[in-house]
Amino acid sequence: MKKIATLMLAASAAMAGSAFAQSAPPYAPLTTDIQANKPYSAYVQDSRGVIARDPFGLCWRTGYWTPADAVPGCDAPLCVPPEKLENGKCVAPPPPVEATPPAPAPTPAPAPVPTSEKVSYSADAFFDFDKAVLKPEGKASLDELTSKLGDMNLEVIIAVGHTDSIGTDAYNQKLSIRRAEAVKAYLQGKGVDANRIYTEGKGEGQPVADNKSSDGRAKNRRVEIEVVGTRSRQQ
Repeated sequence: MKKIATLMLAASAAMAGSAFAQSAPPYAPLTTDIQANKPYSAYVQDSRGVIARDPFGLCWRTGYWTPADAVPGCDAPLCVPPEKLENGKCVAPPPPVEATPPAPAPTPAPAPVPTSEKVSYSADAFFDFDKAVLKPEGKASLDELTSKLGDMNLEVIIAVGHTDSIGTDAYNQKLSIRRAEAVKAYLQGKGVDANRIYTEGKGEGQPVADNKSSDGRAKNRRVEIEVVGTRSRQQ
């Protein structure tokens, strides 16, 4: 009688295990004898090749099981794509490498700006009376002028001499030209290309004040210098 009861209990346990194995989710497939080419199985499986589980949901191992036989959902974690199982752990793929943005286009060079600078100097500061030889004060003024030419693309320098009305027209015309030429010679000695310097004498023909007074005549005795060229546009 005991023998019959033992057989019935074993049969019941086998049927219950079979039923649980058939209801077990198929995410723990066979990875043993067929896939690994082994003559044994690391897990207990049902007829469909689904690993059987005990009442606690744990996979049933066989005596052939080793850590290398671990499958996701049993002895290895279930990885959610895009994670992959590597050495028993779920490993996410490295983040995509962002493309390096293209370098910004170089800033275009500023366009040169045409410029014309005109300065009027007193001839009395440049020359002694009735002379065309530059005085130290005149040379200092021209030195200051040439120092400003460094950042300019020079096109031309125009030096124009003027006199008051004392003396004949012919004499004053020649004096105004000699004084303009004296300015040119000095600028040339400072490194300015002679072909860039234009001289002209106007004599007493273009007064800026009344020649009847000494103050007016002093204003008319002058040397006008105009510098024409281009400078880089300031940002």
